[in-house]
Amino acid sequence: MPQQILNAFIGFLGLERGLSQNTVSAYRTDLLDFIEWLAQQTGITDFTRVTRQHVLDYLGYLKDNGLETSTLARRLVAIKMLFRFLFQEKLVPANITDVMDSPRLWKLLPDFLSAREVDLLLRVFPASEKKPLMFRNRVILELMYACGLRVSECASLELDAINFDTEIVRVRGKGSKERLVPVGKTALRLLSRYLARIRPELVKNRMEAAVFLSKNGKKLDREWIWRIVKDAATLAGIQKNIHPHTLRHSFASHLLENGADLRVIQEMLGHADISTTQIYTHVDQQRLLNVHRQFHPRG
Repeated sequence: MPQQILNAFIGFLGLERGLSQNTVSAYRTDLLDFIEWLAQQTGITDFTRVTRQHVLDYLGYLKDNGLETSTLARRLVAIKMLFRFLFQEKLVPANITDVMDSPRLWKLLPDFLSAREVDLLLRVFPASEKKPLMFRNRVILELMYACGLRVSECASLELDAINFDTEIVRVRGKGSKERLVPVGKTALRLLSRYLARIRPELVKNRMEAAVFLSKNGKKLDREWIWRIVKDAATLAGIQKNIHPHTLRHSFASHLLENGADLRVIQEMLGHADISTTQIYTHVDQQRLLNVHRQFHPRG
């Protein structure tokens, strides 16, 4: 029974939601793992018997077995999308994942940096034209945080994607889908200096369109940018497990924390489904709690 329902859900994602084949395949793998865990650990083979606690226990099991927080978050998104589908199709009486506000859950969600930690990370590489590679690294970090870029999006960014007049970057995301993302003035100013004074020193092939180049004039790949972020975290003395996606998580969390609309954040991140963006609402809950304590007569 779960396998038949899963096949129907996968068909729904591909045909009606228009998600890329890679995304659909990842969701299928994630949900098959969840179904197998349910059968082995609880004996449940019927989605109507699954409770919110089962989902929490499954995520805890994954964390105990060393899965990265980004993978945990994706698993949660897949499960939430499945149960929303089941509820809409009247295959379960309630969407058990609609509100999941257990403190245990938030500990499983993506790590993000505080504003102070972001500042420490960015300032590791000086914006000095006397140190061109460090200047380049600084611009990479600034842009990834300013725009919430995935590492692959940063690596593939090309010169014609940047519009300094409108302060917008055209980003090619998953499934080759394009989106327009505003750029903060600090990142834009440093990017302008990099393109005018640093990149020309790195260029070996005038036909190369990539924004970020190595000292040999080749386009930086994902692994290079991953290493740059890791080195920055080490130099900044940040103890968290930092990787390029952490800057993306921080971008979204800080926007939400400061009152940005979830739908707008969804657009800037390039999420096909709002439930993917909703993993960041734990930050907003803390902000609301602080406001309540500050302004409510009996807070």
